[in-house]
Amino acid sequence: MESNKVYFLTCNRIYAFDAVRSALGLAVENQYAYVVFMENEYPNFSDYIVENIEWIRDMEGEAYTTSEESPEGVELKPITIEELGEALREADFIVPYGLPKQSVTAPPNCS
Repeated sequence: MESNKVYFLTCNRIYAFDAVRSALGLAVENQYAYVVFMENEYPNFSDYIVENIEWIRDMEGEAYTTSEESPEGVELKPITIEELGEALREADFIVPYGLPKQSVTAPPNCS
């Protein structure tokens, strides 16, 4: 079986931890998995998520951030948008994980 490079791009903090778990699942299946946190509004990472990120790194993957600072409790590798673009050219699969953050509130009948 051929190993693929898979990038999970997440820009919504609600889905960030699911993206980490999905990347770890692929890493266990001998795929090269990378998680990219696209915004800087992430809550503190729990010990569980930090451990999952460390396991991804142990399996030759990485966790990146496009912001200048990592969330408290975890060290994410910084990456610029230009560097990310170059890395994505070599990717076999790109998974835009989760919905973007909403800029307007939902109507009353939807909540």
